[in-house]
Amino acid sequence: MKEPKETPDKVKLPSHFVTPEKAKHHAEILSNRVRNRFRHLAKRFKRQNIDCFRLYDWDIPEVRAVVDWYAGHIVVAEYERLQTGPEWLPQMAAAVAATLSLPSEKVHIKRRHTNTKEGPRYEKLDSKGLRFEVRERNLRFWVNLDDFLDTGLYSDHRDTRVIVGNLAKNQDFLNLYAYTGAFTCAAAAGNAKMTLTVDRSANYLKWAKDNMVLNGLAGPQHTFVQSDARKFLSEAYHDGRRFTLAFVDPPSFSRDEKEGMSFDVNKDHPDLIRSVLKVMAPNSIVFFSTNHQRFEPRLEGLPFKGLIELTPKTIPEDYRNRAIHRCWKITTA
Repeated sequence: MKEPKETPDKVKLPSHFVTPEKAKHHAEILSNRVRNRFRHLAKRFKRQNIDCFRLYDWDIPEVRAVVDWYAGHIVVAEYERLQTGPEWLPQMAAAVAATLSLPSEKVHIKRRHTNTKEGPRYEKLDSKGLRFEVRERNLRFWVNLDDFLDTGLYSDHRDTRVIVGNLAKNQDFLNLYAYTGAFTCAAAAGNAKMTLTVDRSANYLKWAKDNMVLNGLAGPQHTFVQSDARKFLSEAYHDGRRFTLAFVDPPSFSRDEKEGMSFDVNKDHPDLIRSVLKVMAPNSIVFFSTNHQRFEPRLEGLPFKGLIELTPKTIPEDYRNRAIHRCWKITTA
């Protein structure tokens, strides 16, 4: 006769579980770091008319979180793991809020997953629909801190937007995987002759249009296309469309079950860039960027005249603790 299995008295916890004592320590060191960073960054960014910046970027290995400032609000996000449990993130957020003297309604928490095979920008978390305006130098953008994993603005590319804007005068600009159109606004503000904004999400294209209106940039020379990027490129090439400046920032991974299509930037970026180059006029400029943390560029043999990695110039000081993205400037033949 088999012996009955013993029922454990306690649930087995993951190794290195964060105890309440450890969580308290994490909250203290996170608060201290955020306090020091806010003192260091807030005044200088205010002088530059910048409302959104990163206060903490997983600076301390055991505190796997990021803290972003959005014009008097904070977003506290955790790179989620079993060791922390469900109470860890709210405890970190409460500690940061107390440090910055913020009420609870201005504190927003998000849980991020590593090694996901789906890009985050289309995932909906809530339906509050609350947006507010933030400033980035000479531009303004709508952000939503609750309804999506991402907020509508990638601040790590604020310096890249300056570079694009400075090159945009009289250019035909293509913004591919455009999200909420921040680069379209930068190019239009830089007096681009025309802009074309492509994203597969109707919601984000509307958001991009709203951002253009917010900046007083809307007009018939600025058009928006809802499409898969690769499908758009194929059609544009066959239609003879050509551009002189482009920004291309694909997701790390995406999958469209309806169309039976998938994209992996590590595997598919050479074909994507090749397709982009086909719709560019001679001596044009393409900026290619990715935030894939283990990206392995395979750019040899592509038909371009010049290639420069701009990453150090495009990552602002508040993101320099970690390689938030990589960026290249490609000059066509």
